[in-house]
Amino acid sequence: MDKPVIGTVKLDGWAVLAPMAGVSDLAYRVVARRFGASMTTAEMVSAKGLYYKNGKTEDMLKIDPDEHPVALQLFGSDPEIMALGAREMAKAGPDIIDINMGCPMQKVVKNGDGSALMKNIPLAASIVKAMAGAVDIPITVKMRLGWTRDTENCVELARAVEEAGAAAITVHGRTREDFYTGKADWKKIAEVVKAVKIPVIGNGDVVDGPSAKALLEETGCAAVAIGRAAWGNPWVFKEVNAYLENGDIIDPPSWEERLAMAREHLHGLVIEKGENAAVREMRAHASRYFHGLPEAAALRREIMKALTEKEFNETIDRYEEEKHLTEPSKI
Repeated sequence: MDKPVIGTVKLDGWAVLAPMAGVSDLAYRVVARRFGASMTTAEMVSAKGLYYKNGKTEDMLKIDPDEHPVALQLFGSDPEIMALGAREMAKAGPDIIDINMGCPMQKVVKNGDGSALMKNIPLAASIVKAMAGAVDIPITVKMRLGWTRDTENCVELARAVEEAGAAAITVHGRTREDFYTGKADWKKIAEVVKAVKIPVIGNGDVVDGPSAKALLEETGCAAVAIGRAAWGNPWVFKEVNAYLENGDIIDPPSWEERLAMAREHLHGLVIEKGENAAVREMRAHASRYFHGLPEAAALRREIMKALTEKEFNETIDRYEEEKHLTEPSKI
């Protein structure tokens, strides 16, 4: 199976990190890429935020030299502002700019952005055309099956954005109505694959090597995008790569590896966002890293009390000593 090529960007594998608000920030993208993600996609950025030179929005465009290829994702619904946003994004040096046409959150769709664009295919196509004409790097689209189950129009939208200049499409196998519940409909993703000539990346219910292979075989997709299954589990990319390349099933990470990765992830966040913000954000990530550990609930409660990186690491030290998992950290 050939490795995917998106415009001029050739990926070195078949599993990409899907964009997730509050998760796929710079610190985690670097980790995911190191563990085998063939491309990382940043959390969505507001086109209007870039248009109005919002400092926090511009900070979200930071890219690490070691994470390429990387896609930055833009959301909005005004073609002109989206094109201007794409120009600003391109200055940050991404390999690809992705358009969010899949976010289901009310605060996004109420403004006509995200998955609300699926209700207006001509507007969606005009956004792609405007952005593709504004920058020299590939423009891609992430969409869902449709707004509701009764109005699934992903095939029609896929054809329209391909004609408008999209270089690839990621399809999440759920509608906006579904949010993240129920089983992803891979058959609909397969319909999109058959309808267009550009690469299609399948998204939904890929959690390991066997499920990645199943999605690729059932849909004919060029690659898979992994979102929630990668949160607190960057090893999933290594697992998928091993299975797709050789049929190997590798051992899950040890407790020691999970705890060490939580420390490393926090340190990356501290460098990126400062200690106060990093420790607060890490609480949600830590609960994912701790999943399945003995007395994980108690560990999570203690981590919630940590206010500094030192206190966070000391909490893990105590846990390791009590559970005899490893020697206390010297960091």
